[in-house]
Amino acid sequence: MTTTYDASPAAGSASGGALSAAEVERIRADFPLLRRTVRADRPLVYLDSGATSQKPAVVLDAERRFYEQHNAAVHRGAHQLAEEATDEFEHARERVARFVGAQTDEIVFTKNATEAINLVAYAFSNAGFDGALDGVDPEVAARLRLGPGDEIVVTEMEHHANLVPWQELSRRTGATLRWIGLTDDGRLDLTDLDELVNEHTKVLAFAHVSNVLGTINPVATLVERAKAVGALTVLDACQSVPHLPVDVADLGVDFLAFSGHKMFGPLGIGVLWGRPELLAAMPPFITGGSMIETVRMEGTTYAPPPQRFEAGTPVVAQAVALGVACDYLDAIGMDRVRAHDVELLKVLLDGLAERPWVRVLGPLKAENRSGAVAFEVDGVHPHDVGQILDDSGVAVRTGHHCAWPLHRRMRVTASSRASVAAYNTVEEIQTFLEALDRVPEVFGIAKGA
Repeated sequence: MTTTYDASPAAGSASGGALSAAEVERIRADFPLLRRTVRADRPLVYLDSGATSQKPAVVLDAERRFYEQHNAAVHRGAHQLAEEATDEFEHARERVARFVGAQTDEIVFTKNATEAINLVAYAFSNAGFDGALDGVDPEVAARLRLGPGDEIVVTEMEHHANLVPWQELSRRTGATLRWIGLTDDGRLDLTDLDELVNEHTKVLAFAHVSNVLGTINPVATLVERAKAVGALTVLDACQSVPHLPVDVADLGVDFLAFSGHKMFGPLGIGVLWGRPELLAAMPPFITGGSMIETVRMEGTTYAPPPQRFEAGTPVVAQAVALGVACDYLDAIGMDRVRAHDVELLKVLLDGLAERPWVRVLGPLKAENRSGAVAFEVDGVHPHDVGQILDDSGVAVRTGHHCAWPLHRRMRVTASSRASVAAYNTVEEIQTFLEALDRVPEVFGIAKGA
C-alpha cells in the first residue's frame, strides 16, 4: 500500500516557456514560510535557495502524514504498518529515480550529498575489502583501486564537499590530487585538459553547476575525456538537479550526488546515483543492521545495493517527502523552471551591471549560469552587505560559501550571493536591487564610481 499525495502545484501544468507572473504567485501560495514577515514587519524576499530552498505544504504534509499513518521500521516487520512503511519508502525511491532518469536499484539514500560523495571516495580507498565483494567482476573492482602513481582530478571551483573527500583519499592512498583551473570569467580552463586528465587519472570529480559562480560546466566534454583514459566521473549535482532537467543517461557520468533540501524537499536526506556494476563492486561505507545478507560470529556478507549502503534505520519520512518534492517539480516542468531561472537572472545581472560599484563573479550572461549570482561591493565586506539587505527583508548568503579556493582564484576573500527558485518574482529582484542601493549610501561610496 502506498499513499497518493496530490503534488501538483497550484500553478497547474501549463506547457512551454517561462512561468507567467500569475503562475509564480500561485506557486508562492504553496509555500507557507513565504507568507511571513521579517525585520519590522517587512515582507520576506528569500534569495538564498542555493543554501536551502523553502518547502511547499504538500511536502511538509507528506512527511507529517507518514508519521501519523504509516510510521514503522522498514524492511523488518511483518505487520501491516511495517509493510506500509516499506512500500512508502521504496515508492519514494522509484519517484526519485524517475526524476533523474535512473533505475530504482541505482538510487542510494544518504543523509546529504556530502555523505554521498564521501561514500564514493571511501570505496576507492577500501576496494579490497575482504569478504564483501564475492562474485564481483575483477576488472570492475580494479577500477576502484587507487594507490601511488594514480591521480585524482577535481576543479578549482568545487564546494568543499567535493574537494576535501578527494584530498583525504589522496592522503590515504598515496594518489596525487590535481585540479582544473578557472578563467577570469569563472569558467573551467580546459586548455590543458588532455594533460591533466591522462592515463594515470582514476577519478574526475566536478560540479555540474558552481554553487558560487552559477557556471554550468561542460559535462559532455569532461566525460568524453575521462572515458578516453578510463577514469571514473563523479558529478556534484546539488545546484543542477533543482534547476535543470537532469538525466543520468544523457550525462554519461558514473556517479551523481544531490541534496533533497535544495529542491523543495526536507533537510536530512541526500541521494547517490551510481552505475549498477560499480555499486555492486563497492564495499559498505557504514556497517550494522539492515545492510547485511548473513551474519555469523566468524564474519558477515552484505546485501546488494542499494541496501548495502543504507545501514541502520534509514531516512524514511524524509525519502517520502523527497519523492513528493520530485512530483511537485515534475508538475511544474523542469524546462519551465529553467526558463524562469533565466528570466530572473537576466533582470538580476542587468541590474547589477548598472551599478559600477558592484563586481559580479562568474559568467555575465544568464544563459551560461544557473540559480545563483555571487558579487562583491567595492570596499564593503559581504557580511555588511548582507546585513543591510537583511534590514530590508532580503535574505542572501554571505561568506566563502564552502568554496575557499574558488574565492582566492577570483581574488576575493568572500562574496554575497543571491540565489533564486521557482517561487521568486521579478518584483523581488527589483526589491533586492533597491535594497542594495542602500549600501553605497551607508558606506559613502559614490554610486557612479
